[in-house]
Amino acid sequence: MNKTNENNRELKRTQQNSTPNIRWMLVGYDLIVYAVVAIILLVIYGGMDKLSSTGILQQVCLSALCIFTARLLGKIYGQVWRYGGIQCYIRLLFTDTIAFIVYLCLELMLPVQKITFARMLSLASLNLLGALALRMMYRYAYKCGNQKTVGGKILSILLRLFSGMEAGNEKEVQKIKVAIIGAGRVGVGLAEDLLNNSEAAYIPRGFIDVNKEKVGREIHGIPVWSEDEATFQKLGEFEVQEIIFAIPSMDADKKKALYEYYKNAGYKLKVYDYPTMYAAGGKRHLREFDIEELLFRKPLVVSDERTNAYYKDKIVLITGGGGSIGSELCRQLAKMNPKKIIILDIYENGAYDVQQELKIAYGNKLDLQIEICSITHRKALEKVFEKYHPQIIINAAAHKHVPLMEHNCVEAIYNNVFGTQNLVELCEEFGAERFMMVSTDKAVNPTNVMGATKRMCEMIVQSASTHGKVKYSATRFGNVLGSAGSVIPLFKRQIANGGPVTVTDKRIIRYFMTIPEASQLVLQSGAIANNGELFVLDMGQPVKIMDLAENMIRLSGVQGIEIIETGLRPGEKLYEELLVKTEELDKTDNSMIFIERDTALSQEEIYQKIQVLKDACDTGDNLIAKEALRSVVPTFKRPEDVNKEIA
Repeated sequence: MNKTNENNRELKRTQQNSTPNIRWMLVGYDLIVYAVVAIILLVIYGGMDKLSSTGILQQVCLSALCIFTARLLGKIYGQVWRYGGIQCYIRLLFTDTIAFIVYLCLELMLPVQKITFARMLSLASLNLLGALALRMMYRYAYKCGNQKTVGGKILSILLRLFSGMEAGNEKEVQKIKVAIIGAGRVGVGLAEDLLNNSEAAYIPRGFIDVNKEKVGREIHGIPVWSEDEATFQKLGEFEVQEIIFAIPSMDADKKKALYEYYKNAGYKLKVYDYPTMYAAGGKRHLREFDIEELLFRKPLVVSDERTNAYYKDKIVLITGGGGSIGSELCRQLAKMNPKKIIILDIYENGAYDVQQELKIAYGNKLDLQIEICSITHRKALEKVFEKYHPQIIINAAAHKHVPLMEHNCVEAIYNNVFGTQNLVELCEEFGAERFMMVSTDKAVNPTNVMGATKRMCEMIVQSASTHGKVKYSATRFGNVLGSAGSVIPLFKRQIANGGPVTVTDKRIIRYFMTIPEASQLVLQSGAIANNGELFVLDMGQPVKIMDLAENMIRLSGVQGIEIIETGLRPGEKLYEELLVKTEELDKTDNSMIFIERDTALSQEEIYQKIQVLKDACDTGDNLIAKEALRSVVPTFKRPEDVNKEIA
């Protein structure tokens, strides 16, 4: 396979190199320069070795053949001279030197009329001087031509007359020169925007593409190079300072290879696309690579017409709607034409931000309401249900930070457990259609307070499905890239501050998914739920946090960042048990969504457990509350016991 790929690359390189992009107008001007020099030195100047007509013709043919063959082979006419740097002029000097040596040898070997060495050297030198002068004048006219001064206007007229080019301007000279990877619709669209916007900070110098039908040609006057042609020398000749990725569909491995290739060469890199976590209705724009993007994790394609149809014309209440997951759920739902979205959150700033974002994207097309209250505040929640009568409730509100909840057990139980119980009771009271709970992999054999409270929430939801009128489901998944409180934003800040990057344990393993992927799968699992399911999302391959830290440091380009191991935090375990063992789970129509086989508790059992937790929380003692939580969640284990087994 490798041999075949290598042969294909070699064939493509041969095909590309066999179709040079020659500027024939420049060849014509060079011929005029040569003709003037030849007339002066071979016709007008007689000298000691005056040539006959035959001799003149022989010398003209021989010298012209050598000079122009060397220039064509040296790809002198494939360069864009208005951008040319010193490398372009050195190449011309080098090819003409080779041409002179060949000319000298052939003149001595062939039976032609001879001329002196000085005359031959003068012919080659004057012709080279004329060619250099021609290119310098062209570049000078392009850079200095303008419509403001008399001299600038003259230069502009001459440039347009002799080359058909419009003069550059002072602003363009000051712009950042870029090469665009991708000469497709997105890349060409970017180039058009940059060329048409006089205030743009960038000017495109070339495209880099693999399409052999485009390579060697020009788009809007910009040359298209193959990956093999876009050498660092070529980029240097065109004064390229930055590389822009403009192929959204590029394979992740390919993108990673190109990123590292150009990054290691010292180029600044940007991408022309939506932000990684983009809002509905947003537009592509030029931006830095997001760290999440630099991990080059292959995105999962999640799309389902059945899901879209389910949420259409529905009144949906999202608790925790201003958080990382909640806000993305709002974005995804907004695309499905719901009747109304109610964002409920205790933190007004987050709710306000997503409200403004969706207003900008959808305007009056989306009925969006904001309610500020805690899910622990039963009376405030009751007013919300009474006002809107939501049909679908998605509970994304929760305290999720593992170490903080270890020291705030009472608050974790109040918010996560009692808040969920409030929502379940109100769903029944006001006749909601469906209740969906966002859970976590940390609820599986939990070793911390946060995970144990979420497991208790799962038990509440499953129990309600056995006796309530509402359809209930819970969806369990792992870490999401870039969410508030996750490890990636922490690593970002640490790298930006020059390090060190802190890792609790080099053996620690986690599962990752992007926020849009997780949110779409949550909505999809809720739409397919019958009643009482505990859905488990396939998070793919686990990631070692140590490897994650090393990759983020390397891809950031920052040197000398140290990684320090700080030890496991309270309640933290080495790996999360979201592991999808397909033989132990029921399948769904979506290959990434499975159903956990679990037995629901009775309503009486749940009420007994909740009463135990209430009694413990009434003491205000976190240790008592933690032990009570341990008693009602049988799978709640001590982290040292679990980690000892793994170690």
